[in-house]
Amino acid sequence: MSEADDRTAVKTYVPRYQKEIWAEHADELDMSQSEFVRTMVQAGRSDFDVDVAIDEPSEEVDDADTETAESSGDLESRVTNALRREGSLGWDTLVETLTADLEDDLEAALENLQESNVVRYSGRDGGYVIVDE
Repeated sequence: MSEADDRTAVKTYVPRYQKEIWAEHADELDMSQSEFVRTMVQAGRSDFDVDVAIDEPSEEVDDADTETAESSGDLESRVTNALRREGSLGWDTLVETLTADLEDDLEAALENLQESNVVRYSGRDGGYVIVDE
């Protein structure tokens, strides 16, 4: 079996408007949505290198350092993407833009957690709670 035949699905949740934008861009580039998302994810990786396999890290790194670098890099990517998309943004508008992205991510995470029966919304408790095992 060739490497191209050994595929697996990846499921993610994005806001409807984001999927519509991606679908339009994929159409403009004459790509499938899967191909578009796969290409954009790979292009956005900070350690992306065509000649290097990405299955395993090449050296051991401290997990805390990795998480900090990834979080910082992710925020930096979000900032630069927002600026590319919108042009010049002031502090307040940039915070508002990034917060909206966070709200979308939080909503998707809560939907996943509720579908997995890990958390539920409780009106009596005034918010989301962990589902007792």
